[in-house]
Order: sequence, then structure tokens, then C-alpha cells
Amino acid sequence: METIFIKTPLGVAKIVGDTDGIAEISVSDEGEVSDTIPSVLQEAVKQLNDYFDGKRSAFDFKINPQGTDFQQKVWQELLNIPFGKTMSYLDLSKKLGDVKAIRAVASANGKNPLWIVVPCHRVIGTNGSLTGYAGGLWRKKWLLEHESPNQQQSLF
Repeated sequence: METIFIKTPLGVAKIVGDTDGIAEISVSDEGEVSDTIPSVLQEAVKQLNDYFDGKRSAFDFKINPQGTDFQQKVWQELLNIPFGKTMSYLDLSKKLGDVKAIRAVASANGKNPLWIVVPCHRVIGTNGSLTGYAGGLWRKKWLLEHESPNQQQSLF
């Protein structure tokens, strides 16, 4: 597995992967940015940079997240939430076929190892609140605003 760190508008992203795909993308407030990017991670870096530059709304590099069968099922469903849209934890549970599994779905959502790419930030509370986000609610808010089709234009 190769590991690098890149600067993003939301902090330093850690990207881990190999020829089987990207296994982890996470973010933190600090870290040493990598000088070189191994070829196996270059496409992920390019696509993440394009996303932050507003030039990309979907990712198509190979992913390889590690998790239980249930977690994989939840993460796969997250990939179906369109760019610029949100879904409640309750609706996500319904889509997965078990409204009573809302806590398990929320837990799997929180263990998503592929920040932004598997868009767990698009899952919100039933009342529209920004509940729970491993990267911090301020990052979730930023990502949702970044993806919003109704972006506010600054007058000054």
C-alpha cells in the first residue's frame, strides 16, 4: 500500500491505495504534504483536485474500501446519492430495506473509509440537520455548500 498526503481546502487528505484501488481517504487539520505521488495514486489525486476546483462531480478511479458485508452495502448505496443532493439516515435505511436498521446504517456511514468519494457527507438528519460527521460538521457543511446547485454569489 502506498500512502500520501495532499493539501485540500479542508485540511490535509491522506490517500492510501495500491493496484487493487484506493482503500482510504481521510482528512485532518495537519500533516506533512507529500513531495511525490506514486503512479498508483495519481488519478485519485487528480480527481480530488478537480472536485475541489469545481470541475468534477463524480469519481471514477478504482476504489477498494475494506469493511463488513453490511458496511459495503451501505457504502454502495451512498454512491447512489446524486451530487448536490442529500438523503436522511431514515431514507437510507429504507432504501437498504430495513427502517429499523437506522443506527447500524448511521454507524456504517460513520466508518466510511473514503472521504468525499463515497459521499457520506450527503446524509443528514430527517429534520434536515447536519448530524454526525467524522471530519467535523464544519467540513460537512462546506462540502454540501460546495456541491449545492444554488451556490451563493459574493457581492464583494
